[in-house]
Amino acid sequence: MESRYHPTEIEPKWQASWAKQGLDTTPEDTRKPKFYALSMFPYPSGSLHVGHTRNYVITDVIARLKRMQGYRVLQPMGWDAFGLPAENAAIQRGIHPAAWTYTNIAQMKEQLGLLGLSIDWSREIATCSPEYYRWTQWIFLQFLEMGLAYQKEAAVNWDPVDQTVLANEQVDNQGRSWRSGAKVERKLLRQWFLKITDYAEELLADLEQLTGWPERVKTMQANWIGKSVGAYLEFPIVGLDAKIGVFTTRPDTVYGVTYVVLAPEHPLTPQVTSKAQQKTVAEFIAAVGAESEIDRTAEDKPKKGMPTGGKAINPFTGAEIPIWIADYVLYEYGTGAVMGVPAHDTRDFGFAQQNQLPIQTVIVPEGSDPKTPLTAAYTEAGVMVNSGEFDGQPSSAGKQAIIAKAEQEGRGAARVQYRLRDWLISRQRYWGVPIPVIHCPHCGAVPVPEADLPVKLPEDVAFSAQGGSPLAKLETWVNVPCPTCGESAKRETDTMDTFIDSSWYFLRYADTQNPQKVFDSAKANDWLPVDQYVGGIEHAILHLLYSRFFTKVMRDRGLLNFDEPFQKLLTQGMVQALTYKNPKTGKYIAPADIDADHPQDPATGEPLDVFYEKMSKSKYNGVPPEEVTSKYGADTARLFTLFKAPPEKDLEWEGADVEGQFRFLNRVWRLVSEYIEKAQGKKRSVKGASLPKAEKELRRAIHIAIKETSEDLSGDYQFNTAVSELMKLSNALGDAQDKTSAVYAEGIETLLLLLAPFAPHISEELWQQLGHSESILCQAWPQIDLEALVTDEITLVIQIMGKTRGTLPVPANASREALEQLARESEVGQRYLADKAVKKVIVVPGKLINFVL
Repeated sequence: MESRYHPTEIEPKWQASWAKQGLDTTPEDTRKPKFYALSMFPYPSGSLHVGHTRNYVITDVIARLKRMQGYRVLQPMGWDAFGLPAENAAIQRGIHPAAWTYTNIAQMKEQLGLLGLSIDWSREIATCSPEYYRWTQWIFLQFLEMGLAYQKEAAVNWDPVDQTVLANEQVDNQGRSWRSGAKVERKLLRQWFLKITDYAEELLADLEQLTGWPERVKTMQANWIGKSVGAYLEFPIVGLDAKIGVFTTRPDTVYGVTYVVLAPEHPLTPQVTSKAQQKTVAEFIAAVGAESEIDRTAEDKPKKGMPTGGKAINPFTGAEIPIWIADYVLYEYGTGAVMGVPAHDTRDFGFAQQNQLPIQTVIVPEGSDPKTPLTAAYTEAGVMVNSGEFDGQPSSAGKQAIIAKAEQEGRGAARVQYRLRDWLISRQRYWGVPIPVIHCPHCGAVPVPEADLPVKLPEDVAFSAQGGSPLAKLETWVNVPCPTCGESAKRETDTMDTFIDSSWYFLRYADTQNPQKVFDSAKANDWLPVDQYVGGIEHAILHLLYSRFFTKVMRDRGLLNFDEPFQKLLTQGMVQALTYKNPKTGKYIAPADIDADHPQDPATGEPLDVFYEKMSKSKYNGVPPEEVTSKYGADTARLFTLFKAPPEKDLEWEGADVEGQFRFLNRVWRLVSEYIEKAQGKKRSVKGASLPKAEKELRRAIHIAIKETSEDLSGDYQFNTAVSELMKLSNALGDAQDKTSAVYAEGIETLLLLLAPFAPHISEELWQQLGHSESILCQAWPQIDLEALVTDEITLVIQIMGKTRGTLPVPANASREALEQLARESEVGQRYLADKAVKKVIVVPGKLINFVL
């Protein structure tokens, strides 16, 4: 046997062998329990770094483990392939988005292949493939038929650089586009929406089912859905046969409403504006229209408002109150109007003080004087005052009393409201799924017949950085006959938000080759839900929420029989690497361009900040996986990403740590090599045999490793401590005196079996060298022999007056009296107890003995 470990020789050999044997192909035998292991599929950006690969390695270890534990496993892979970067590449490089995308897919697939991932590539999908997006369009038509897809004119986030609409989630906290970095504007466009709000309550309530999800993620989703319980109240407008509807969680404060505020874009705004205020209101609306939603609602920015000159009536006091417009009220949120209660809302208090609006106290702490002037809004519960018939009531009870009165008198009603809004899916770009609708001047919006799907993207398209979607300019594609009446009509030129593609891809994996259906329901219901989903925390809201929404809609369509798509979720931490940045210019510098001992900007000579930051192309700190695999092998790269930190924590990439894992694998190689040279053919049964003490201790170490590793790989996966257990076992084997015994043979094979999911190539090579013909990956996961865990001897801690003074090996079954005698006779006992009067002896069997003097 080769005495040295050469990973670059053995890894390609075994990858080819596994592919030939079809070991990664998904089994069809439904007699075994199923396990669906899935990594969030990547966007094909061009190349991977080891930060990306952590996700896939984690999933692969789980998949390999489950196969060894007797499950039939589905571990597929695909590509989230639509999106703006491909279109930008087309503009910048003069290459079609499809060509750019498929070139990147080929490169990234080759990189993934280096890692020895047990992926069933026969189920590979790319969301940009017509064979896939045909079914994305079909799903949209189901939403349309169910009344869950609709079109309306709405104020949208407009990226002036990329010339497209952005979802709210695609605008950062500074009001800039997450893609181009441009300052986002507000613009009215006719857009397509999906009615996710119809599922708001179920999406919120069913978070309780997700016991295998991190609490942090569930909290983020609950906050995003944002359920509020309160009242809908109506304020009549003076001089108009119209009312302003508001939602409030504090109906108990309605007697303190001293003004109402409309969103500037509210349809009632022009109706309530007086002639004297028309010019200033129009100017204010124009100024606010140029601001992003983030700017308008930022907590730390002063709130701007303008009186309209109109008046409303507080329906409970009968008083006329002014109608204002303000930047912080958005038409798309709630009713597009709010009631101003400055005495009991912090924002309203500041706005009223700023604009000299009246402040009326209607809730006070019990026992306090309601006439005491307020220096800040009182927002807690208390006693109602200045509230007519409700004076003296606790405000908590007043909420329900006010709602009852509003319902009785036709002024309002109890209502539940959600922060979640319908999902805007229209995008004015080319590289996405065409929305399968035709606009006819006679028939309206007509769905494309299912038989005509997919509506394919045309290829003869001119790309430009300006001017909206290229599709809208291609008349040969746009102009078509109406499917209903045959008259001249036009295609919808918007494409779908790419989050649509990733909201159902995990369902298609169950039946990727089906040309007749989106998937066979029997197959989907067999494999789904996903048992273990692995991906980044950055997808906690959007992708995961949308996937849950799609699953529930398709369940209601009769296609699925489950409620939630992902049973367990692991959000892996990021991989960070040393990063060099000029603090004055903000420019990142590539490590290859500097002297690591004296990091300076090569252009200016200025000193650089050196710190760990998430791997990224833009920061020049990404490490390609092939850089590691070419030197150390895939198994070393895999072990490093698993050992350095718990899976949910960030880890810092360091060459010395990679070297440490390589040394460990070399140690395993030597252990097996030496065993093969000395003891081949000397195996015999060890269970039930009478073993000498050293052999018993080694066998106990073997089965402790099985126990601890198995526990680390169940529940919350702790790969780092599992690898640590393998290192302990290798140390125990290295320290063994008899390397030809049956127990040692058991230890060698157990080490390889436990190592196989983590480092499959070296495990397979050594397994075959031991004389096995069947792949190690087809072997059963080692089982614990509980008898082997029983110890004949324990280490007893000896304490004097509660302080540990030493330890003593003693028989495990020794009585209290025997333990006391052994401790007294020991060297520690002789030293500390001689000539001392012992007042009391405390014995904790199996652990310690404490002498009180």
